[in-house]
Amino acid sequence: MSMAIPQLSTAVSQANLKTDLGVLVLAKTMDEGEKIGENMVEMLDAAAMERSVNPAVGGNFDMSV
Repeated sequence: MSMAIPQLSTAVSQANLKTDLGVLVLAKTMDEGEKIGENMVEMLDAAAMERSVNPAVGGNFDMSV
């Protein structure tokens, strides 16, 4: 089975397109993950700031059964 040059060229182009698209999707996913991580750090910093100002907040809770 031999493949003609035009068909081979098309197959290679399609493979390259799929690879490029996969890389773009991965890059976008990594960017979103980085943003989520930055937001989590900001939330943790805000919580640490609240504890430094009001150290008793969140330290105790009342519970009735």
